[in-house]
Amino acid sequence: MSGNELSGTTALVTGASRGFGRGIATALAGVGAQVIGVARDRGALEELRGELGGSFSAVVGDAADPMVAGALVDRWRPGVLVLNAGATPLPRPIQHHTWETFSRNWDVDVAHVFHWTREALLSPLAPGSTVVTLSSGAALFGSPYSGGYAGAKAMIRWLTAYAAEESTRAGLGIRFVSLLPQLTPETALGAVFAAAYAARDGADAAASRGGQGPALTPRDAGKAVIDLVTGDAYDRDAYLLASAGLRPLP
Repeated sequence: MSGNELSGTTALVTGASRGFGRGIATALAGVGAQVIGVARDRGALEELRGELGGSFSAVVGDAADPMVAGALVDRWRPGVLVLNAGATPLPRPIQHHTWETFSRNWDVDVAHVFHWTREALLSPLAPGSTVVTLSSGAALFGSPYSGGYAGAKAMIRWLTAYAAEESTRAGLGIRFVSLLPQLTPETALGAVFAAAYAARDGADAAASRGGQGPALTPRDAGKAVIDLVTGDAYDRDAYLLASAGLRPLP
């Protein structure tokens, strides 16, 4: 699929009101897709609709609600589905978490991907559709200040792989791929944890990134999703994302 072939395609992005979701929605609209953005923040969605115009439709809802997933997949049957929504963990070392705070990302991030992935397979989406799930570099490297976040993001990668296998077994022709962005202060979640780890290590946030190059941005995430959906060379089921671009994972 080429970038031009996304023109007129329906793309649905969860968590579209901020951070990577906003960057991804903007990138998809920029190549001509009709973007459905789902988030709970009505004001931020309306602001994005003001920027993107008629190429963007705002849906206020909880992406982790299975009723929302089922209703929107039935209504829109997107050719591109980007599952980005998630909760910001409490930035504390493990002994300062309760089970409720520790498991928050399982209850939101993993549940959300489970519900939407299930609907994509059951519907099913049309052959040639692509589902992109947002995992995290924390799934590979850990995240000791975020409770169960790293494990939740690892489960998202596994869920995506399981769905890809089921699509192949059933001959559905739906592609499932997970994207693992590295920690960046350029999103609200990333800024919280870049600052938390910098404080723990006794350095400011900029110095704590020393030697790692420029920070990953929401615009980079948008470009990466376009590349994954349209680039024939991107045939793996998981990719690590840094500002330098995509790196396939085994």
